[in-house]
Amino acid sequence: MGFKCGIVGLPNVGKSTLFNALTESAAAQAANYPFCTIEPNVGDVPVPDPRLETLADIAKSAQVLPTRLTFVDIAGLVRGASKGEGLGNKFLAHIREVDAIAYVLRCFEDTDVVHVDGKIDPVADADTIETELMLADLESLERRVETLEKKARGQDKEAKQALALIERILPLLRDGKPARFAEISDEERQLFRTLGLLTAKPVLYVCNVDEASAATGNDFSAKVEARAANEGAGCVTISAKIESELAELDTEERKAYLAELDLAEPGLNRLIREGYKLLDLITYFTAGPKEARAWTIPKGTRAPQAAGVIHTDFETGFIRAETIAYDDYVALGGETGARDAGKMHLEGKDYVVQDGDVLHFRFAN
Repeated sequence: MGFKCGIVGLPNVGKSTLFNALTESAAAQAANYPFCTIEPNVGDVPVPDPRLETLADIAKSAQVLPTRLTFVDIAGLVRGASKGEGLGNKFLAHIREVDAIAYVLRCFEDTDVVHVDGKIDPVADADTIETELMLADLESLERRVETLEKKARGQDKEAKQALALIERILPLLRDGKPARFAEISDEERQLFRTLGLLTAKPVLYVCNVDEASAATGNDFSAKVEARAANEGAGCVTISAKIESELAELDTEERKAYLAELDLAEPGLNRLIREGYKLLDLITYFTAGPKEARAWTIPKGTRAPQAAGVIHTDFETGFIRAETIAYDDYVALGGETGARDAGKMHLEGKDYVVQDGDVLHFRFAN
């Protein structure tokens, strides 16, 4: 099961530098000119989770396998992308393929790095990105209305439902508000997803600051944080330059460099975790002598579907899940201690897996 978070931004905001550091590679050619990234670069990254190492120590696991998240570095957007300017159509098509979007915003001054608008204003940059996505959504929905109206007159129930939903979203877009601000009922959620709207995707604001502001942020990032708080969106402050330098160091050198910068951890760890949270994902674990492993599932997943992430046979033949809460597993020294203390529970098909559960599945071959 793959989850993709797209990294977008105007040209020259440090987007590809961030992606390179994120994947610890030079997959995305970082350069000081627009459209350096043309085809999207894709990188799988491990999700940092100290719980996994703790479980591995207790279970004496030979291997430790973290869960992973896919980041997609998408070509820099320019004003007019919705009308095909720059790499507009390709840009928009690539965004449609991701599950969530990280807006990388330039929050640093540097006369050696040009800005496409000639000034540093991260909130205005965010507006530029959002406007282009809203215009593309507006055009997409307006094209569908006439066809749906004809079907609705013919008493097509699904067309009526889609039309009613679209007629609620269109005024929002025309008023300059993204589709994710629409009030959608649980019954409408699936239909809403099928509309494939760019501005329906959850957003994370990433403030790319100078090295001196990595620990505390600056005036630019403060404005973005205020916007994110107002929207209920996520926000991460990070220095792409520092992260690219950290990517080239070994473990001990990283620790020393982070301490020197007064940083508790790499900013990328926070970015990955926020991207994970943005997608409304949780982690469950399997642990034994062979391996300790983290598995990604959407919040609210039931036990058989969680088992299916390991192998489809586990889902189709699901019988029971042996479940131990992470805290109990650690406090009681592992599976045997948890079982003896009555903290291992047998759960059936309706059990909703919780973040941190340590699971063992029983299934019929």
